[in-house]
Amino acid sequence: MSNPDFNLETQCAALVTELGLGRADDVVLVEQLTGGVASDIAKVILKDRTICVKFALRKLKVEEDWFAPVHRNKAEYAWLSAAAAIAPEAALQLHGRSEARNGFAMEFLDGPNQFLLKDALMQGPVPLGAAASVGGLVGRIHATSAKPGFDRTAFANRADFDALRLDPYLRFTAARHPAAAGRIMQVLDGLYEAETVLVHGDVSPKNIIMRGSVPVILDAECATMGDASFDPAFCLNHLVLKALYRSDARRTLLEEAADFWDHYRDQIDWEDPAALASRVAILVPMLMLARVDGKSPVEYLTNAQTEHVRSVALDLIHRPPKTIAEFLDQITDQFERQHE
Repeated sequence: MSNPDFNLETQCAALVTELGLGRADDVVLVEQLTGGVASDIAKVILKDRTICVKFALRKLKVEEDWFAPVHRNKAEYAWLSAAAAIAPEAALQLHGRSEARNGFAMEFLDGPNQFLLKDALMQGPVPLGAAASVGGLVGRIHATSAKPGFDRTAFANRADFDALRLDPYLRFTAARHPAAAGRIMQVLDGLYEAETVLVHGDVSPKNIIMRGSVPVILDAECATMGDASFDPAFCLNHLVLKALYRSDARRTLLEEAADFWDHYRDQIDWEDPAALASRVAILVPMLMLARVDGKSPVEYLTNAQTEHVRSVALDLIHRPPKTIAEFLDQITDQFERQHE
């Protein structure tokens, strides 16, 4: 729920002025954008250009009580800046950030060759190769951030990551499933303590705009130094859930998931790839369970599909696969049984 004293049009005009992007009367139109739960986002049409602005919310727009510090907006801007330096071809233009308003302005992505990856995965032909390009990009960012010269100053955000990811996804879910709680909490503790690579924290198709074959990853409010397993597990979870939802494209989506991991794995040079794969294979079922029983359940699964995800996830939590290939083989088998 938004702050009742927060007026989006007024804040957008003030941000435009503060960042030197124009005067308040240069704002022609402010159009609030939908889809996110953690921020107020708007398309702002100025006299000479169109931009996107984003302000962090204290209370997220979900049914459960879920609060998070608004200064996370600073970490997001820092992640976007770092990612632009590592992969400029996959970056968007940043126009500045206001510390006082916990908001920033950036390029508004629009055009005939651009599309939201979630929309493309949910219906119509699956964009082949898109998942692989995302995996490769995430791997590049992880590999660069693991090097000794990477500036970690802006990413000491363990407490924010806990509030935005570990608590609502894993700790909350563990409380609902006492038999699996010990395993989930052990993984949570490891994620909390790690600080190996720059973690985005929300590598979801809803946060990825494809410019042709090049992904632009947005919405990095959870950015922190952390464990490399989180980002690939988070994205694989989304691909797997969409494979269950779309029986017409199930095999294609699961093949895309395998390609995502293959291209991510090609970038791993900071630790043993097999050890990282094992952690990812253990984490994905926990995130599957979290997306039906955590604070932010997916909105598109049927009741029967939700029950199936719960059953499969709990089984895999208690009998975790050791590799991504083994995980995907088991998922394929379980999903095909459900469809019979």
